[in-house]
Amino acid sequence: MEASQPNTTTDTANPNPIPNNTNSILSSTPVWPTIDGPLGLTEDESLTYARRFYKFGFALLPWLWAVNCFYFWPVLFNSRSFPRIRPYVVRSAVGFTVFTTVLCSWALTFAIGGEQLFGPVWYKLVMYNVADRLGLTGWI
Repeated sequence: MEASQPNTTTDTANPNPIPNNTNSILSSTPVWPTIDGPLGLTEDESLTYARRFYKFGFALLPWLWAVNCFYFWPVLFNSRSFPRIRPYVVRSAVGFTVFTTVLCSWALTFAIGGEQLFGPVWYKLVMYNVADRLGLTGWI
């Protein structure tokens, strides 16, 4: 009876909170929270870094969200591992996606729309004629 039940004990050396099933091929390879594997951070240090990258991304540094997603790719890829770190990495992925979408749509609006979209206000929005407007080109 006991032999038919899966082994649900976790190994203390394995930082992965997923139960160590003996039937799975993947159970023999440990899952690490960072892309560095065993050279990377521990789970507690990873939680600290993931939280910092997520919070500093709101301080107009959304590229840290991309770094967070890249560095903690194993956490983002495996939905059942590291439940304490995963919310910060997933939120960073969502935040970076929203930021990239807004930035690209803003850039494309100005690049494609231009004067036809904005009309006479266009000349007040663009920055390439600032020197002419301020009279800084007459001394050359």
